[in-house]
Amino acid sequence: MPKLFALTALICTAFAWLFASGADQSSNNAAPVLVELFTSEGCSSCPPADRLLQDLDHSQPVPGAQLIVLSEHVDYWNHLGWNDPYSSRFFSDRQSAYSSHFGLKSVYTPQMVVDGNAEFVGNDSRQAKQACEKAGGTPKIDVRISGVTVDGSNAVHARIETGRLAASGKADVFVVLALNRAESQVDSGENSGRRLSHVGVVRSLTRIGSLEEGKSFGQDVSVRIPPGTDRGNLRLIAFVQEPGPGKVVGAAIQLVR
Repeated sequence: MPKLFALTALICTAFAWLFASGADQSSNNAAPVLVELFTSEGCSSCPPADRLLQDLDHSQPVPGAQLIVLSEHVDYWNHLGWNDPYSSRFFSDRQSAYSSHFGLKSVYTPQMVVDGNAEFVGNDSRQAKQACEKAGGTPKIDVRISGVTVDGSNAVHARIETGRLAASGKADVFVVLALNRAESQVDSGENSGRRLSHVGVVRSLTRIGSLEEGKSFGQDVSVRIPPGTDRGNLRLIAFVQEPGPGKVVGAAIQLVR
């Protein structure tokens, strides 16, 4: 009996190890899909989209795809009574560039953009799933993040590498530092009195280089952590995108530990 018990315990331990490592393995084998949400804490229509983004991140509802989510808070709602602490003109400009790319008459929130190739109202779960399923079936180039460390000067260091770019001309390589989760108690504006929660909140999005047809990319990067940020609440994302901003052709994510 002791031998049988020991064997059973060993098998259970092995299965537990496989289950724990399986998430990483399945993520590595799944097709990455970049899901961007342009949102604002000053917009009363945005909390349902924020919740949808959290659901996409946590439940990963598309088989064979790894959904990599970015919450990008625009600043053009700030003058209506609430200054979104995560907002930036940079994200407003990025959204405006998408608006031009898609031929839209104006920007709006909440807006979801999947792989730089589809856009729709950010709280539409049906369109989100359809767009992610379609993007998950699109071939991507390999993107790898390795050697992630945090130093005493409050910076994240990592190695970003990609596979060779196919015959699509040229693409840019970006690195993103984002919060795993964030919460705000909103005291004024359209969401006054509400406690809002977010996922994948972008704190920096930086172009670190470019790729040409048939070429690969490799570079060591250093990303400054904003003051007051919990180091245990960070994720690093790298993605490759055609100019425009256009179609995303590769992406990867790594938790900062």
